[in-house]
Amino acid sequence: MKKITTLALIAAAAATSSVFAQGAAAAVAAAPVADFKGMGVGIGAGIVGGLAVLGAGLGIGKIGASANESTARQPEMGGRIFTNMILTAALVEGVALFAVVVSLLGINK
Repeated sequence: MKKITTLALIAAAAATSSVFAQGAAAAVAAAPVADFKGMGVGIGAGIVGGLAVLGAGLGIGKIGASANESTARQPEMGGRIFTNMILTAALVEGVALFAVVVSLLGINK
């Protein structure tokens, strides 16, 4: 199944690259020379924002899994576990949001 998915993605990429390349030749000929001075800032901000969101998603997933496991082991503590889970998930989400905002603010500099 994994090989089929990989092959399908490669085939889709190969099929769409020729479609986008046809219109790009005319656009490149008519476009003025671009200044690539600040291009790395946007790419870096995108990578940092993506990593922040990825880390938050993994962290919140681990928090939820641990809370479910803990509630299964001690059902009488479910309320306190749920409260602590929500508080911790909110803190992780806040840190991720802060990282995304900082990465977006870095684009303007």
